Amino acid sequence: MKKMKKGWKITLIIIASLLVLLVLGPLVIPIPPAKNTQPVQAFTDADSQFVEINGLNVHYKMAGAGNPVFILLHGFGASTFSWREVIEPFSNYGTVIAYDRPAFGLTERPVTWEGENPYSMESNVAILLGLLDVMDVEEAILVGNSAGGTVATAFTLAYPGRVQALIEVDAAIYQTMPDSPLLTWFLNTPQMDRLGPLVARWAANRQADAFLASAWYDTVVLEQNPQIIEGYFIPFEVDHWDRALWEHTQVTRSPDLADRLDEIEVPTLVISGQYDQIVPLALSQQLAADIPGATLTVLPNCGHLPQEECPGAFLAAIDNFLVEMERTNE
Repeated sequence: MKKMKKGWKITLIIIASLLVLLVLGPLVIPIPPAKNTQPVQAFTDADSQFVEINGLNVHYKMAGAGNPVFILLHGFGASTFSWREVIEPFSNYGTVIAYDRPAFGLTERPVTWEGENPYSMESNVAILLGLLDVMDVEEAILVGNSAGGTVATAFTLAYPGRVQALIEVDAAIYQTMPDSPLLTWFLNTPQMDRLGPLVARWAANRQADAFLASAWYDTVVLEQNPQIIEGYFIPFEVDHWDRALWEHTQVTRSPDLADRLDEIEVPTLVISGQYDQIVPLALSQQLAADIPGATLTVLPNCGHLPQEECPGAFLAAIDNFLVEMERTNE
């Protein structure tokens, strides 16, 4: 009997020790900084520009002049780089501005702040509004790819008077994140907050290649053009990229926009790659049906990034949409 009691005591001590280790370990284990990172200035291009919006140093690229004004919003894990094939063609219509959303590209990645989390959807909408104000743009055509389409949609619903037209490019409107109070609590514990950058590094090292490949229909293009992969991975060399990506993950929630799509009254074009694996064609078809008067264009032999993979067909769809807009306004 005494031996059994002693065995239980040892077991309880072991369990208690493991619990203490799980609770306190992440708070005391040293977290090394990400390797081989550099300041943003090491990665700027000749056409890179910066503007301070709501206390954040936002990176953007701009071309053309006059109206209309196009604002290009990239998706998750992307940057202004994803618009490289179409910025100049867009400038033939008027002014085009592509910018890096918080946590991505070369836009500032704060690790501390006061007030609203700069990586939240609310801040994304506020930064877009601030960009229009700083650039003295009364009304713009928003072109949003994937999660950039989510921001563009949220902005259109919040500030319809500032949107001339909406172009949804494989927009992530219906995808849902796990809506679990327990998961939200867990992700925001001090332990996970400390370990978060390590999780972000692990995900980037293990999943980034596969995620990028899934965005393309013809992955041979990626194999033959390693500079594309390099362009996507440059932002993972910027100081604090891992902390910013984790902060973004912590505040990413289901967009909760689907029930309000019938409120959108601006001209809307929905573009979808026929073989999009990330936002399947059926979801873009649903989006076009849910937005009153929206036009759907499906690009054959194309994936999640038609502005990169099928720029000619993508621009032709834009051109047809603009011609129809002009005809309607006459």
